[in-house]
Amino acid sequence: MNTGKVDVLLGLQWGDEGKGKVVDVLTPRYDVVARFQGGPNAGHTLEFEDQKYVLRSIPSGIFQGGKVNIIGNGVVLAPDLFMGEAKDLEKSGHPLKECLKISKKAHLIMPTHRILDRAYEAAKGKNKVGTTGKGIGPTYTDKVSRNGLRVGDILSDFDRKYSEHKERHMKMLAALGWTDFEGFEETEKLWMEGIEYMKGFQFVDSEHEINNLLRSGKNILCEGAQGTMLDVDFGSYPFVTSSNTICAGACTGLGIGPNKVGNVYGIMKAYCTRVGAGPFPTELFDETGKKIRDLGHEYGAVTGRERRCGWIDLVQLRYSVMVDGVTELIMMKSDVLDSFETIKACVAYELPDGTRTEEFPYEIDDVKPIYKELPGWKQDMTKCKSEDEFPQAFRDYVSFLEQYLETRIGIISIGPDREQTIVRK
Repeated sequence: MNTGKVDVLLGLQWGDEGKGKVVDVLTPRYDVVARFQGGPNAGHTLEFEDQKYVLRSIPSGIFQGGKVNIIGNGVVLAPDLFMGEAKDLEKSGHPLKECLKISKKAHLIMPTHRILDRAYEAAKGKNKVGTTGKGIGPTYTDKVSRNGLRVGDILSDFDRKYSEHKERHMKMLAALGWTDFEGFEETEKLWMEGIEYMKGFQFVDSEHEINNLLRSGKNILCEGAQGTMLDVDFGSYPFVTSSNTICAGACTGLGIGPNKVGNVYGIMKAYCTRVGAGPFPTELFDETGKKIRDLGHEYGAVTGRERRCGWIDLVQLRYSVMVDGVTELIMMKSDVLDSFETIKACVAYELPDGTRTEEFPYEIDDVKPIYKELPGWKQDMTKCKSEDEFPQAFRDYVSFLEQYLETRIGIISIGPDREQTIVRK
């Protein structure tokens, strides 16, 4: 942790690595937690004190009293979903209006964005991306095409701005031949209630807010959503999200200069998962994949969708470590592999022409994983209180990963609870 620097926390795979829990574990070290990209399609699940919480848009620092939480300009926000999430948290005793600030430059997900999302997916047929239908992509499309509606627009002449954007979307839907508007009026009514609810929060110029906090000596943790392999530039395009999920996204999503980035924490699972469509080289279609899914409770926090499961992919991970500039790794769900006789790790790809590579290629649709097999540890680690209690085979697995990825694993999670987290010496 560096005074005068922001630290960044990122997922290194295809999302769902367990960022929410790690942010909650790390936040006692920080004064500020800021979210820099993504929308309510990504859920961060946190479990402690026998309670389970799923955060979609709100930074995970809200569970630590006295922290400043910021939703940055790189985020896209759905007022109705934000209201529901915030009210649930307020009911459980977390006073959000005192500790959460929202960037005026964050873009709003309109009800018509969700309809456009469904219409675009339907138009793609068998080539659909597998979005969650939350309107994320169309909102970022409006942002990039300079047609977006922003949080700051709520403060003046909002009804006119909203109507103009809605009318434009309706013309687009008519051109697509879309006719399914079931439930739209109810959704729009709730959305407008969400707009009124949001007015109770402090809207800020988050770039000034963050940099002023830095200058005053505050320690800031920047929290990403999704994972590196869903980055719109560096992920498995086109099966990606619509924002930059890599470390550089913290600079553009919060208004921070690159010289202000300190530590970069990269989160990975001890295996690998993916939700939705798209290539996944180490995916397992057998009983082993099903066993990993069941033991790891691999179902989407927001959607409930089954996650596709596979062995850890070190070609992909080394690529993520490189593009993110990771300084320390955090490994989640190590305990899920406790009962396996053999653990596999992908160390190279065989390309369609038969050649072998350890570099992540332009396309991964038809690559074959080349595995290294390691002995399993066959021991329940969920009760371990320190790394000294780890079985030797697991220590060997950790050392092998560190050597291949050329990066230290500083934190190891051995269960969903906050207490089941081992910070290594």
